[in-house]
Amino acid sequence: MSAKNPPEALSGIRILDFTQMMLGPLCTQNLADLGADVIKVERPGKGEWIRSMPILGELVGGDGAAFHAFNRNKRSITVNLKSEEGRLALLEMVKECDVVVENYRSGVMDRLGLGYEDFKKANPKIIYASGNGWGTYSYLAKDNWPGQDLLIQAMSGIMFNTGKKSDAPTACGTAVADFAASQALAIGILGAIIARNTHGIGQKLETNLYSATLAMMGQENFAVLNQDIALERSESGIASAWNDAPYGSYPSKDGWVCIAMCPLDKLGGILGSDELGKLDSWVDRNEAKRLIETLTPNKTTEEWMVLFRENDVWAAPIRNSAEAMQELIDLDSSRLVTMQHTIAGEVKAVANPITLSGTPVTTKSAAPTVGQHTEEVLTEMLGKSGYEKLRNAGAL
Repeated sequence: MSAKNPPEALSGIRILDFTQMMLGPLCTQNLADLGADVIKVERPGKGEWIRSMPILGELVGGDGAAFHAFNRNKRSITVNLKSEEGRLALLEMVKECDVVVENYRSGVMDRLGLGYEDFKKANPKIIYASGNGWGTYSYLAKDNWPGQDLLIQAMSGIMFNTGKKSDAPTACGTAVADFAASQALAIGILGAIIARNTHGIGQKLETNLYSATLAMMGQENFAVLNQDIALERSESGIASAWNDAPYGSYPSKDGWVCIAMCPLDKLGGILGSDELGKLDSWVDRNEAKRLIETLTPNKTTEEWMVLFRENDVWAAPIRNSAEAMQELIDLDSSRLVTMQHTIAGEVKAVANPITLSGTPVTTKSAAPTVGQHTEEVLTEMLGKSGYEKLRNAGAL
């Protein structure tokens, strides 16, 4: 491979992707970004249902922004999973695959005859990766609780770690449970690929939203388990249940500024308050935060940031998503990628956050349209006659 065309880290790895929503699709997109050939299996006609879920009432090129965000670099095929012809075709295709990924509710794939044991019979070295809401054998899964991000946040305790004590339990502003589980699933797949290549074995691996979220809260939960404490939000809105002042957000003359860490006596000198330095950052954290809130409106966010940078205060302006994205556009930042979509035309997205010097992460294609690659992939893997047989049987 020439220096002009370096290899991709997962080149040669083929993944049969039955995922939907965010947990599974973000996982497989990460693997596709690293060079895996990800074949997304969707419902004939409509495709994955998140395609039809708009953000603020709008679609992009006929699909929801969430679908675009988590499905680049993939090929889409449509197969009726409930048809015997479709099922048998997938079991034939898996003989040329390394990984199967799904995140249906526990038991759905088994009932379709597409569970781990079914694929294992066809390919003993297959890696079967499953993500779900609560864990296959938990009482929550057995009681058929829906595995949805907000519900996971509610059950995990994270909603009582955010906001003020007097606030209602407060959800995070994005799908943190889905994100945590998607990364755990991708790590598990990479580990299983290494294990297969080293030890010659395939296997089933699983993660779930609930376990991944509990693990993401590892520092808080370790303290609860070992220090005989209960985390409690502050009255004033310190940004973490266990942090001291000044950790939080503060109004400025023209917006908001976030202050993470600074000794109160030092911060008092910058803000012009001798009283602040007399307070204990933990015992008096509510009083300290309220006092700081009366001082920060005296200057603009930019003026405060100049002072904070000069004095090595850990602080940042608080921006909205539009401001953050516009800065990346203005800087022509590599944190964004630009792609050509079949219907929407040019679209921009946040790039994969990983960089590799020898096997670079690449962006080859935007998210596919429904079944965009059905004929291409099935002809490639089953031959022209195999594709035509499925088409004529109405399995596509």
